[in-house]
Amino acid sequence: MKLGAFFFEILPLLAFFVGYQYLGLIAAAALSVACGGAVLAVAWFQDRRVAAFPLFSLALSAAFTAASWLVGDGIFIKIQPTIFNGLFAVVLLGGLIRGRAMMRLFFERQFALTDRTWVQLSFRWGCFFLVLAVANELAWRLMDESGWVTYKTFIAAPASALFMLAQLPLTLRGRVVPSPQIKT
Repeated sequence: MKLGAFFFEILPLLAFFVGYQYLGLIAAAALSVACGGAVLAVAWFQDRRVAAFPLFSLALSAAFTAASWLVGDGIFIKIQPTIFNGLFAVVLLGGLIRGRAMMRLFFERQFALTDRTWVQLSFRWGCFFLVLAVANELAWRLMDESGWVTYKTFIAAPASALFMLAQLPLTLRGRVVPSPQIKT
């Protein structure tokens, strides 16, 4: 990933944090959704496709932001990470219980990995999403709104990026290397 692309990808989080400082929680969430939509639109125009995971994430964020706006309460914005992360924890860990490495379904187009690596990644990410869900639930219940925004921006998001980087060695070791074709 190019450095410019990385900064482009974090624009929705930056919009959320800055928007909160000036506009409040619901407007900040709406601004973040708008930036996320712009990021996906640029991805579409560049590659003529959009990955399912970011699209689902954006749709869920938009739905929870709309619900908060409709009722005039930011509670839906605060519980959205709990539900999102909890849902993915259930999907990934539940898939393993049923003998399926669900990470493969989400990312097999991007990575060719061994079965064992898909299982390990599904387990690790499932546990990580579970920890994020519990942490978010504690954060929004125990902190004031400003504290929760700070947690979301400066703890949860960087933790996710660091966890993803920590999975890189496993992913690289678990790559399936195509066998050379012998021409006859």
